[in-house]
Amino acid sequence: MARRKSGRDISGILLFDKPIGMSSNAVLQRVKRIFNARKAGHTGSLDPLATGLLPICLGEATKMSGFLLDADKRYQVTIQLGIKTSTGDAEGEVILSREVAHYSNAELTLVLAEFLGDIEQIPPMYSALKKDGQPLYKLARQGIEVERKVRNIKIHRIEMLAAEDDLLALDVHCSKGTYIRTLAEDIGERLGCGAHVAVLRRLSVGPFSGEKMITPVQLEDTAENGGFGALDQLLLPMENALVNWPEVRLSQDVAFFLKRGQAVVVPQAPREGLVKLFAEENIFLGVGYIMDDGRVAPRRLLNIA
Repeated sequence: MARRKSGRDISGILLFDKPIGMSSNAVLQRVKRIFNARKAGHTGSLDPLATGLLPICLGEATKMSGFLLDADKRYQVTIQLGIKTSTGDAEGEVILSREVAHYSNAELTLVLAEFLGDIEQIPPMYSALKKDGQPLYKLARQGIEVERKVRNIKIHRIEMLAAEDDLLALDVHCSKGTYIRTLAEDIGERLGCGAHVAVLRRLSVGPFSGEKMITPVQLEDTAENGGFGALDQLLLPMENALVNWPEVRLSQDVAFFLKRGQAVVVPQAPREGLVKLFAEENIFLGVGYIMDDGRVAPRRLLNIA
């Protein structure tokens, strides 16, 4: 007989402001413990060096985490020019130091423009990607380097915020799968001096921006002074992860069949793609997709009554 997991059946999304020095998994475990949640997951790791937005999905909201993982991201990054490190960020050992020339704003702008749009990246060894089941960062710590496949990413926008001496501050809006450390290193190579990430902060993930982030202190204070009732008020509805998606509204009878795995006919449904599904009384059911014959089929449904 399977052992039942302990904790509360609470569902929702917490926009957490990850502090520097904590791993994403450490954040996840802390939030899960404070909420006494039975199930929790995050939407893509942030390096310990990085700070900023880390959406934590509790309960049934974990079924939405994959869609946030595929979403665009926005970062503010400070790049240290002239120094390459073993990890591509400030935590690594210095492996190369070069003199930094004086670059005009016009010169820097032209170089940054080369990284706009569809580009290729080679993921860094210090990453959570796996080779034969082993995370690359564990291999890198053993001095082992393996071949990594080039991946196609997209830089939607790259704005220079400041350039002073050997520091370059940027605002980057990018597609899923983008490694800011690799971007920093590639910019450094293009400038001929090398570079690494000195400071990194994530500002947005998909539809979520940082304005409503909850800090560790705020979370602890809420737990201490308000208990679970106040904590639960911090959670966003699961469907907020799909705020820009087309929606399909189902009658009670149609929802009954769809929840049992059947494709259904819905008048005036979108013609293609993924959709968010609602039953009567605005009850969020999960994610569906439009079949070739126009019917709506379930893709990722929530476990609700």
